[in-house]
Amino acid sequence: MRRRWFLLAPCGLAIGAPARAGVSETDAASGIRAALEKGAGYAVDMLGRQDGFLGNAAVRIDLPESLRGPAKLLRATGQGGRIDELVTALNRAAEAAVPQARTLLVGAVRDMSVEDGLRILRGGDDAATRFFEAKTREPLGVKFLPIVQQATHRVALADKYTAVAGKAAGFGLVRHEDANIDDYVTGKALDGLYLMIGEQEKKIRQDPAAAGSALLKKVFGGL
Repeated sequence: MRRRWFLLAPCGLAIGAPARAGVSETDAASGIRAALEKGAGYAVDMLGRQDGFLGNAAVRIDLPESLRGPAKLLRATGQGGRIDELVTALNRAAEAAVPQARTLLVGAVRDMSVEDGLRILRGGDDAATRFFEAKTREPLGVKFLPIVQQATHRVALADKYTAVAGKAAGFGLVRHEDANIDDYVTGKALDGLYLMIGEQEKKIRQDPAAAGSALLKKVFGGL
């Protein structure tokens, strides 16, 4: 296949993103935007529903590793139901927060420049996801936190978690950022969101025709 090089006119830099003949810089950037919106929408829809986290082993939120030993002891003493209820509450809180990501993610896509799109196009399988995370992780964390707080504070076990994890943190057994249940769930919710977006990005890059978009097939099919 013949390859050609895109040229970024504003800065005069050659971009090593091969494409089929007839794919303009505008098409390439539009294709990236379409792929990003598709991946973000899928991730939000899959995670922002009941069992979106709890029922998906790849993103399911468990207790911090340093608390899993004590949890096993509790299970051995017949307290397994309480542990399961707590883990369920952690995941429900994340599921409640994720739908709030849609507006910020779409905004990041719309604000993306042609130069951003071309850099993403020539990047690795997760270049778009890394772009998303750099642009949205901090503001999403701020937006997620109060939603997570509302969800976790409805459950009495949330207070017990904070008390137990706080003591463990004092002894150096758990990271301080994991000692607060709200911060812990917020971080894990964001990790799961970007993981799902990344999986969709890889699928689109590997099989753009399956995405059902002529533009995505035109842009990614030439790589």
